[in-house]
Amino acid sequence: MIDQILDFLKDLQKNNDRTWFQENKERYDSMRKAYLEIVQQLINNISLFDPEIAGLEAKDCIFRIYRDIRFSPNKLPYKNHFGAYMAQGGKNSLRSGYYFHLEPGNSVLSGGLWMPEPKLLKKVRQDIYDQMDEFVAILEKPSFKAIYPELEGETLKRNPAGYPADFPHSDIIRHKDFCVSAVKPDSFFNKKDWMDQTVDAFKELLPFNRFLNYTVDEYLGRI
Repeated sequence: MIDQILDFLKDLQKNNDRTWFQENKERYDSMRKAYLEIVQQLINNISLFDPEIAGLEAKDCIFRIYRDIRFSPNKLPYKNHFGAYMAQGGKNSLRSGYYFHLEPGNSVLSGGLWMPEPKLLKKVRQDIYDQMDEFVAILEKPSFKAIYPELEGETLKRNPAGYPADFPHSDIIRHKDFCVSAVKPDSFFNKKDWMDQTVDAFKELLPFNRFLNYTVDEYLGRI
């Protein structure tokens, strides 16, 4: 079924306009339904090792395919991918979670915090700074690093105010996002065990997400 979803997205990339989309709306609805079912299966599997995901519904995790073009120079009306963010509270959660992105030639398994709001970002930085050895150990664990080779996202050009310029892990402190990702070729989804491999990759994110979510819980007053 993923082959069919990717084929639809390939056609959408070539025909990203409202006329084509309306003519293929029934096909889109079918592919969206298939994607929902896949995401729900992922949620059910993730909840076996991360109980806070239990009970989450796929419909609350999937992003709209319609682009907000009001302030963008790119006026294409539709995204060329399907994306779902699986975290307690759904796609708009502040929490570190699991992201499943299907896009021809650029499918991604990802997790962490992307674009945290400024006050939360400040607290995350401080907690990472205070527990840097623990955080680095998570990032450098061989099984984790084999899937997620580096911390990704936007960074500052210099250390934020209050942090020493010669801090050994300045590359981490400068981050504005704290996320990791693994890009998968289309052929990955032809494997019989692609779902198992995906769940295993997300399982490696558990210590990373738990570290970040401890800070989120403090920020939200849950601890």
